Amino acid sequence: MSDLDDRIDELYGLPLAEFTASRNALAKTLKGEEAAAIKRLEKPSVVAWSANQLYWRDRRTFDKLIASGRDLRSAQIAALKGRASDLREATSTHRTALAAALAAATKLAKESGANPSSEALARMLEALSLAPDLPASPGRFTEQLQPAGFEALAGITPAARPHIVAPPAPGTAGHRDRAGKKTTKADEAEGERRRAEAEAEKRAAAEGALGQARKALDRAQATETRAASQVDAARRQLEVAEAALEQAHKVATGARREVDRHELAVKALTATRPKRR
Repeated sequence: MSDLDDRIDELYGLPLAEFTASRNALAKTLKGEEAAAIKRLEKPSVVAWSANQLYWRDRRTFDKLIASGRDLRSAQIAALKGRASDLREATSTHRTALAAALAAATKLAKESGANPSSEALARMLEALSLAPDLPASPGRFTEQLQPAGFEALAGITPAARPHIVAPPAPGTAGHRDRAGKKTTKADEAEGERRRAEAEAEKRAAAEGALGQARKALDRAQATETRAASQVDAARRQLEVAEAALEQAHKVATGARREVDRHELAVKALTATRPKRR
């Protein structure tokens, strides 16, 4: 990686409010196409910037999210192909990793004065973790990613039981059908062909229905994952708020005691003050 690449990475790791001024300052130190390329760098949206911070400042949590997403995608593909896979466990592990990543990214953002939408950030992190390939320059996102959904598994052929058309039994040429009409081998072959086509159409319809059902399942699981992440984030925020409330209560109690002590001291001084004649 070149020195300029390192300096670009530093830009995307800065607080969001500092990005534009720092980018322009960097461009002024360069000439020609390099300066022009730096000026073209877009300021990230708050959601994209928050995902960047997770990559730059909490790589361990980021890597766990990516690994869990890769495992979940592998389990989904294995299930589609009819191979044994623990899809439930992979989904649970990914949900936990996504919740942790959302909480960490939200915390990092708030430390720098940013307040990304929890739902939008969860979608961004989910999309990143379930992408078939990790982007070439993670940590430089400028726009929010959206989960690809079931269509990301396009090209994966669901496992289907093979359909075998039995050949006509020997010696059946010239037998009569139910109407008593004498049939030939050509008639029987045509009948078999039509039956095979009908069964193929039924199988295609069934596979289409299966695909739609899996799309619905994928959307439902994505919604469940985001909801669980938001609940976990809300619980953490509640814990922080409760701790702050407890601390505020202690401070207020101490302050009241101080007020009471000083009031008693004032009353005592007033009681002992000599009266004027």
